[in-house]
Amino acid sequence: MALQELTIFPSLTIISMLRATCRFALNLTESSVTKSFKMSAFQQIVENNKRAEMLVESIKAEMAGIQEELIKREKQKLIAENAALTKQVEAALAKLVALEVRNGKKQIPVPGQRSFCTTTTGATAADTSASNTKEAAAAKPTTTVAPKEKKVKEKKAAAEKPAAAAEAPVDVGRLDMRVGKIVEVGRHPDADSLYLEKIDCGEAAPRTVVSGLVKFVPLEEMQNRMVVVLCNLKPAKMRGVTSEAMVMCASTPEKVEVLSPPAGAVPGDLVHCEGYVRQPDAQLNPKKKIFETCAPDLLTNAELVACYKGAALHVPGKGNVVAQTLKNVNVK
Repeated sequence: MALQELTIFPSLTIISMLRATCRFALNLTESSVTKSFKMSAFQQIVENNKRAEMLVESIKAEMAGIQEELIKREKQKLIAENAALTKQVEAALAKLVALEVRNGKKQIPVPGQRSFCTTTTGATAADTSASNTKEAAAAKPTTTVAPKEKKVKEKKAAAEKPAAAAEAPVDVGRLDMRVGKIVEVGRHPDADSLYLEKIDCGEAAPRTVVSGLVKFVPLEEMQNRMVVVLCNLKPAKMRGVTSEAMVMCASTPEKVEVLSPPAGAVPGDLVHCEGYVRQPDAQLNPKKKIFETCAPDLLTNAELVACYKGAALHVPGKGNVVAQTLKNVNVK
């Protein structure tokens, strides 16, 4: 019996040791499995983060490119709109100047610019009156003047005002040249060498103009042609028809070419000359021979541009008045 007990006890000891060993091994296996699972999950999270960051950076780059492209398109759109608005403003300004000139306002060049400001004849007379008054005040002696002498001086100053206003220089600024369009043309019924034209000068009704161009310009080239017209000549009868203006041409004894306004010009556009104030007479006085005085200095230059004393005739903002082929010849 004692021997059996001794044999059983070592077996139980060995079994308990084996159980403990198995438990330890199992614990180790579970711990390593858990650790390896946690490591793989962590690596997966890191990789996902890297992918997310790369995706975000890619989206940012695409957004920046899209934004830059949108900004470029918006800039181009604004530039185009500004150019269109500038053209509209220039056209409106040209119309405004034309209307002001028709209403008797003089065009005065702004120093350092090609644009013109306007002033009425009344305002000019008022300025002249003010300056004359200041001059008269400066010229007065310090001693007391009798009332009769004051009245005499005032009468003299009033008599001098119209003379001062009439003393405008005789130059191209006195000529009312405008852009016109021939809307109707035919032969003069009583003269084979004359055309009878209706020219739209931007006014309420076309002007009747008689031109001696039959020998130089074919009839079909006259129809619907844009021209430059001198509008403030005194109307004159030519073979029974009253001519209300003159078509400006580059001219030699052998050849005559009708001057062409710049592209984009419209009937009623005013022709200016750089360096000369455009203040045309309402109607040129034939006795003063203003056009005849200016005519020798009206010439085309080597670039075919019509000039007065070398200064180009032009429509502001649109270009110069030109001939087709005739260089360095008279304009009349």
